[in-house]
Amino acid sequence: MLSLGIDIGTSGIRTAVVSSGGTVLSMASVDHLPQTIDRIDAELWWTATRACLTRQVAKLRDSGHDPRDIAHICVDGTSGTMLLTDAALMPVSRALMYDSKGFEAEAARIAAVAPDPHITRGPGSALARALRLVAEADAPRHLLHQADFIAARLTGLGGQSDVMNALKTGVEPETGTWPDWIAALMPEGLLPRALQLGQPMGVLRDDLAHDLGLRAETQILAGTTDSVAAFLAAAPLEAGVAVTSLGSTLAIKMLSPQRIDDPESGLYSHRVGGVWLVGGASNTGGRVLRRFFDDAAIAALSAKIDPTQPSGLDYYPLVAPGERFPVNDPTLAPRLEPRPEDDSAFLHGILDGIARIEAQCYAAIASAGGGRPTQIVTAGGGARNAVWTAIRARHLGLTPHTASETEAAIGVARVAMMTQANTQTA
Repeated sequence: MLSLGIDIGTSGIRTAVVSSGGTVLSMASVDHLPQTIDRIDAELWWTATRACLTRQVAKLRDSGHDPRDIAHICVDGTSGTMLLTDAALMPVSRALMYDSKGFEAEAARIAAVAPDPHITRGPGSALARALRLVAEADAPRHLLHQADFIAARLTGLGGQSDVMNALKTGVEPETGTWPDWIAALMPEGLLPRALQLGQPMGVLRDDLAHDLGLRAETQILAGTTDSVAAFLAAAPLEAGVAVTSLGSTLAIKMLSPQRIDDPESGLYSHRVGGVWLVGGASNTGGRVLRRFFDDAAIAALSAKIDPTQPSGLDYYPLVAPGERFPVNDPTLAPRLEPRPEDDSAFLHGILDGIARIEAQCYAAIASAGGGRPTQIVTAGGGARNAVWTAIRARHLGLTPHTASETEAAIGVARVAMMTQANTQTA
């Protein structure tokens, strides 16, 4: 039997099909359809997902495999991205992305009832985002995170999430329950039931199974966030192993035997089987580089940098005010001055700054009791830059290595594969 993973990324949809042993058999991708930044339409996510699934099934068949052998499907999405739908799973609100902010009134409502002042995380928190959507929508029935929405469209069933996507909105990760004070802020019945990673959410809709050439009894399993899925693709589940994802943002995940949560610094934990995946996400990363340079320029300028030497520039690279981890400060201002006349020196400063933030992230985990990583695996586009890797090694005190697999779609497909294996051996 085969397993299929769907990754709802920031640039598009990616899918992967893996064998029962975890081998990648086929992959497909489709770019997101154009959106306006002030009105994100979740329906376009579904249109792109359908197109990617159609392409994936055709590629799998062309490679000599029967798509009807797919037994499980699992979905990941960007953490904190959400929308509201009606009972028929049609959007009744715009979608708000993980990095949207400016919800001061909602943050004040949360602060007034939250038992811990650090819970609020300010006007860019996922819960504040949810309250803003409720205020804008008429008669919403389901609050769905990005992965929830796609899973709901696959099953035809709303009202479900997974504990990893629901974590930042406030769910309790061990029990999957919503605190009473959060439930009291929301319309009754709007919050989804949060399932543990890999739990069944339902089966594929008959009409989709027919249209796609899949079997109707294909199970849809509770998924995860894109950064957790990338970890599962990149690294073994061993204590001390860490993954840095150098994509649009900087995401840090490290395996720990114990749960560690520190909302003040933006540190949180996901449960994966019997261990905890501890980490957080910074707003620094590839988006800052893209603001100034394209791929060709980054490659050419990197060749002029001596990574063994510090840049001498004290940058905190952000595209806009606001940081999530290693400090949780929605007002933290970007620091990208002074800018040298030499573009290679400027790039050196940015790469140095991002690497410094990465080291601070791991230091925050250590200071909270999570220990130091014994090995760091790198996923994302930044892993291909050898100069940046050397700069990071100088800050981290150990040399990161590049993951053999980096696609979140592969990681989330392996969630399904692991669940299938557990079922067969039960």
